[in-house]
Amino acid sequence: MFFFKKNIDVKFKPRSVEHAYFAILNDDLKSAQAVFESLDSPRAKWGKALVDILLGYIENYPTYFEIRNFLEIDLDFLLKNDKIDYVEQLLGALELLVGINQETYKFVARTMFENRLYKASREYLEKSKELYYNDPELHFLFAKFHWLFYRQKRTKTARFSERER
Repeated sequence: MFFFKKNIDVKFKPRSVEHAYFAILNDDLKSAQAVFESLDSPRAKWGKALVDILLGYIENYPTYFEIRNFLEIDLDFLLKNDKIDYVEQLLGALELLVGINQETYKFVARTMFENRLYKASREYLEKSKELYYNDPELHFLFAKFHWLFYRQKRTKTARFSERER
């Protein structure tokens, strides 16, 4: 796993945000929830909502800014650490999150693009376009997407990742 390979000797301060995320990586969601509940910060409040989503029920709803600030980071974190079940849970809650922040699909599309999950990225770009067409950042992401594939056709050097095959 991405995190463990690079941080084998890292020590965490007990009852910290890092401790909670380490618990998520170890599939100990109840401990992660307890740590997040003991903390008072925007990141911890988002963490409570994230763990609720991962557990399959929501008691703590995230705010607009929590989704904006932390969704991409945590989705990327879960993808890079091969927590595919958790990624699926998070993606399953997108409709709920879109009701709070209409840019949610765009955030997911950007994360998928950066992780070379191009088909998924395109799907979420299209969903975002249906919801909020006038977002300039969305059009920038579409341009990046199309430029990559234009270059691929022209040079035939760009490759899909193993996840896309």
